[in-house]
Amino acid sequence: MFRALPIDAMVRTVAELGYEYIELSPRADFMPFFLHSRADDERIAELKRAPRDHRVQLSSVLPLHKWSSPDESERRAAVRYWKRMFEITADLECPLMNSEFNGRPERAAESEDAFWRSLEELLPLFEREGIALNREAHPDDFCEENAPAVDLVRAINKPWLNYLYCAPHSFHLSGADPTADLADTFNHKGSSRLRYILNPPGTSARIHQHLDIGQGEIDWAAFFGTLRGLKFDGVATACVFAWEERARESSAFMLERITKGLVAG
Repeated sequence: MFRALPIDAMVRTVAELGYEYIELSPRADFMPFFLHSRADDERIAELKRAPRDHRVQLSSVLPLHKWSSPDESERRAAVRYWKRMFEITADLECPLMNSEFNGRPERAAESEDAFWRSLEELLPLFEREGIALNREAHPDDFCEENAPAVDLVRAINKPWLNYLYCAPHSFHLSGADPTADLADTFNHKGSSRLRYILNPPGTSARIHQHLDIGQGEIDWAAFFGTLRGLKFDGVATACVFAWEERARESSAFMLERITKGLVAG
């Protein structure tokens, strides 16, 4: 929610709120959605310096590129963009990248084929740089549900490639795993599927939210209980997008609530 701030101010704000770690998600001046990175050496150096200056660490980088696109030219472009993000993530000395499958549900088989072709080209770069990768299923992707996404990640059969469970997608996923993005959402299937009203009726649009914990309908006692039962020791990311007008209050609340949820007995 602080993507409009300059890099140093963004990192300083995160530190002021009490966070010890930060995930770099897409921002227009560094790593835009689905486009080539805008970061030059100076900007990379700034992002590398700012966490040291403000005593936080970069936990992960989250690039989003259409590397599972069934459109071959789009897929090839995405692989080029991924290669640049490998260089940047290595320069930042960050050990982890989080991302999505980024294909199309109406062309699921073609998207999966595109994913495997991209992965074959990129696997050597992950292993050369020693960077781990977590993938998440996402609404309106070729892999939208929890169990099939876990199976797909297992099929890759690499110890450094794991699954990311995104809590605000829960009512699409129908299923928690050791890395988690945390925000709340409403059950769009509730109230006879009239929790939301979408027009035109029958639209294939997917809907969910990224709200403060407690503002939606996720069973957080069960969610955090599962993570504690797994002896969770991964990356838990505060992933609220809904409240830019109260970004500081929301971010401070989420840190307190996530910390309490992970340690409560």
